[in-house]
Amino acid sequence: MTLRHFRILQTVAETGSFTKAAARLYITQSAVSHAIREMEEETGTELFDRLPRNVRLTPCGQLLLEEVTPILASCDTLEAHMGRLEYQAPLRIVSSITIASFWLPEALWRFHSEWPDTEVYVDVAPAAAVMDLLQKGKADLALTEGTLPQGAYVCDIFASYSMKILCAPGYRKRPGPADVKELSQEKLLLREKGSAVRDTFDSALYLKGYAAHPRWTSVNSQALIEAAKAGLGITVLPEPLVEKEIQKGELVELEVADFKLVNELIAVRHRSKYVTMPMRGLLKCVRSCKGRIVKGQGIPQI
Repeated sequence: MTLRHFRILQTVAETGSFTKAAARLYITQSAVSHAIREMEEETGTELFDRLPRNVRLTPCGQLLLEEVTPILASCDTLEAHMGRLEYQAPLRIVSSITIASFWLPEALWRFHSEWPDTEVYVDVAPAAAVMDLLQKGKADLALTEGTLPQGAYVCDIFASYSMKILCAPGYRKRPGPADVKELSQEKLLLREKGSAVRDTFDSALYLKGYAAHPRWTSVNSQALIEAAKAGLGITVLPEPLVEKEIQKGELVELEVADFKLVNELIAVRHRSKYVTMPMRGLLKCVRSCKGRIVKGQGIPQI
């Protein structure tokens, strides 16, 4: 027996007529009669009493209907959900630390406002690990920074940030801008190799013919901020991360002639991966966010 047989059995029982069942199911009466006859042959018993004006389930037919009704109910539920599978399937994001701190909260707030039925799971990782997680299939979308990744990817640059070269007030005695050589010889407080900030800084120095030899290397940006505030050296960090310290005068920007540091923020997905409607919505929200943490009442939990 098939689900088609079960549906016909249920409909004949509800209508009390082969003819009415056929009309409801948009099939012929002979198809209904043939299906009932096949079920009766397989069960070895009559399922309906054929009365003069209608048909009625036999006790055996009633037992069979009780068995198949939960199956048909589950099929109805599944069919109702079929058109919303895209909206109910969760999205998985892997994000670099800076993007997760300053861009992603706003993007997800916007997304959850527009797509409340779609769950989003986020892994926050160093920039060096973000693409590795995407490549291994552990994420649908990677939000990374720095250079465009190579490979079969679709890359969407959605924002950028400048990197600030900072020290404590009074740390540097000589007035005026520094040059790149002087900067490379300073006591540098830098992020670890493999981070987007460090890689951009190292690449910019290399193009000028110099290399960094940091006094401090840290995976924690706040540790570098505190070290710079204590006058232990010069740090290089994303502007959004150090805005408060600059505004309070705890750190000052060191101008370096002909040395601008900018990181682009990139949304990356596999070229061959199907893009669902919620994914399109998420990408739209990522492009529209302004790099701030949203505050206010009634914000969805993210």
